[in-house]
Amino acid sequence: MKLNREFLLHNTSGETILVPTGGASFSGVVRGNKTLGAVLELLKNDVTQEEIVAALKARFDAPEGAIEADVEKALAELRKIGALDG
Repeated sequence: MKLNREFLLHNTSGETILVPTGGASFSGVVRGNKTLGAVLELLKNDVTQEEIVAALKARFDAPEGAIEADVEKALAELRKIGALDG
């Protein structure tokens, strides 16, 4: 899966913002923390859910179950707004 080209990613000090372009069916802004920012950065390239979890486990000191749940929730929300391809 990969981030849909109709969405632009912007990182500011500690906050990630995902903005749809005019071609996206979603209208609004998605704001997130460093964890969502890390997920979205990984989604710039074709990646699997398992690869995202592994990358976050290497980066953040958190229980594996919590990381898996956070990734699953983030991906579900991104799918819901049409921000994912694949």
